[in-house]
Amino acid sequence: MRAPARVMTSAAAAAVLIGCVSGPAASKGADETRVLVFSKTAGFRHDSIPEGIAAVRELGAAGGFTVDATEDAGAFTTGNLARYDAVVFLSTTGDVLDTAQQGAFERYIKRGGGYVGIHAAADTEYDWAFYGGLAGAYFQSHPAIQPATVDVEDRAHPATSGLASTWNRTDEWYNYRSNPREHAHVLASLDESSYTGGTMSGDHPIAWCQEYRGGRAFYTGAGHTKESYADPAFRQHLLGGIQYAVGDAQADCRPENGYRPLFDGTAESLSAWRQAGPGSFSLSEDGTLTSSGGLGMLWYAGSGSDPGPGFGSYSLKLDWQVAGDDNSGVFVGFPASDDPWSAVNNGYEIQIDATDAPDRTTGAVYSFQSADIKKRDRALNPPGEWNTYEIRVEGERLRVWLNGVKINDFTNTDPVRSLRDGHIGLQNHGADDQVSFRDVRIKELPVKGD
Repeated sequence: MRAPARVMTSAAAAAVLIGCVSGPAASKGADETRVLVFSKTAGFRHDSIPEGIAAVRELGAAGGFTVDATEDAGAFTTGNLARYDAVVFLSTTGDVLDTAQQGAFERYIKRGGGYVGIHAAADTEYDWAFYGGLAGAYFQSHPAIQPATVDVEDRAHPATSGLASTWNRTDEWYNYRSNPREHAHVLASLDESSYTGGTMSGDHPIAWCQEYRGGRAFYTGAGHTKESYADPAFRQHLLGGIQYAVGDAQADCRPENGYRPLFDGTAESLSAWRQAGPGSFSLSEDGTLTSSGGLGMLWYAGSGSDPGPGFGSYSLKLDWQVAGDDNSGVFVGFPASDDPWSAVNNGYEIQIDATDAPDRTTGAVYSFQSADIKKRDRALNPPGEWNTYEIRVEGERLRVWLNGVKINDFTNTDPVRSLRDGHIGLQNHGADDQVSFRDVRIKELPVKGD
């Protein structure tokens, strides 16, 4: 979601722009992505700010977006902000904007602008409630710089998709005044047992994202040290956050609480699944399942020698990626069986396929109902990038979200295919189809009537 381009309406605004922003002052083109790095400080000043600016410039040069940088709050006018797809608050501290500048930035976000907060961006504007909500949490304290283990909770978001499930790094680890988990989507959290000085009772988010008041927001608590900005893993983390904020990558940034894993990337969790029919799934070292051969299906049977009961009312989330024009799907609502055709004939498939007919392409309830194609196309990441499905079943109603956008709402009327008690499966479609899955999790919901 990008902020719409607007034309500067006064010579005075143009003069401010030229005077306060390093880099070219030309108007933003229709297809040009532009990012403003803002690093004004009214409190503690991090000596890593120059390295941070240089790193974002280099990421922009390699990633196809233009980067301007300023420490002049005069850049925060309605006309000037309209030039940018995202504003990066790079270790800002204290009160850095006046009332008029705050108002311009609020309007920018509400019109679809993007925000990226790095490290001390959480130590900024304590008396401005809008900013506190946008950043997600305010700084409280920090221990000494030291190594710690970061638990990566979401491996589909572009900011964390390239990381392993744990990320060991050295930084200055912030404690926050509140936990953002209830209103933001946590991407990574600190293992407080891996270092000293954590004060968040074992639930310590350190990077998160959210859609906020019409805009997109990403925050990372890392980035105190100069060395961070030369670290390839941190640079990729930062690039992914910027790509999300400017709208070049899609992700589900709704808050996520109460899910339990069905497949968490380990061989142990995979033991609760059974292969039905030909073909197979391989498990890689990074915890990814990839299909081969078929037509078959890997389905969740639960622990024990006999299949456990099916699921009735639930939200199922999983991450998936195609290599190219590949075919797969997620089956729901079928009886326990080692025959994959039982799922085809008695359940429903939420399709994964980039190029088939509308009722048989990504997001469709296969052969029954197409997704909203326009919404689907806007939400879909291309081959080679991760996507997230939420498949929510309540009674006979089946809804599908792609990267946080609802794209299908289907109601079953066929008693043979009742959704009220059924199993979950991942399809391996054929020899030429390679589709990968990660992080299959479920939250069981209260039973509701139709």
